[in-house]
Amino acid sequence: MELKHILESLLFSAQRPMSVKELREIFVNAATVEDADEAAKPFKKIKEDDLSAALEELAREHETAARSYRLACVAGAWQFVTQPEFAPWLKAMVGVKNRPSRLSQAALETLAIIAYRQPITRAEVEQVRGVNVDGTMQTILERGLVEQSGRAEVVGRPALYSTTPLFLEYFGLRGLEDLPAADELRRIPIEKPIAPVTADAGLATVPPEQLRLDEVAAAKPEEPPAPESPAAS
Repeated sequence: MELKHILESLLFSAQRPMSVKELREIFVNAATVEDADEAAKPFKKIKEDDLSAALEELAREHETAARSYRLACVAGAWQFVTQPEFAPWLKAMVGVKNRPSRLSQAALETLAIIAYRQPITRAEVEQVRGVNVDGTMQTILERGLVEQSGRAEVVGRPALYSTTPLFLEYFGLRGLEDLPAADELRRIPIEKPIAPVTADAGLATVPPEQLRLDEVAAAKPEEPPAPESPAAS
């Protein structure tokens, strides 16, 4: 039995997109249950790379066949989706679900800056846009498109922001590597705040190597001054 056909049956039956890791767990479970089928056992040690290769091949086959549906990878998860041109009939059959309002131009611009320069602070986003982004940031945070991903190692330790898997799903991207080229946006210089540094050896903000140098200097005894040479008679 071919691996790609097993994957096809799983994804057709799945009620949601599935990642390669989740698919591999299914193969392992199918081969290790007490009454495991003999056909499942050879796939017990299947590798994620093998699954990914089979999925890519399956996606190409469906694309070549030009059917009404295709196999797509969005935000790292695989699923069968219908082709966009069949949307009118599908809407008539299932109705149109209420979707969140469209993002404003300001929100899209802010998202683009974060996507291409992440992780990035709010102040750095404002440097690029040239305007206050408090309201816009709140909107995209509430929509789950952006999340706090750490803190910058600068004065005040402001929050860093990055895009989420929902961002990829919203824009139909497999991963961040699928973002369209935006070299100009990546080249915009951002002035970084000065990192916190202090001369007080008791504060942790001093670089460790500087602390060690200060300790060595403090422990080293002072050398006595050299004796003056006697005056010439």
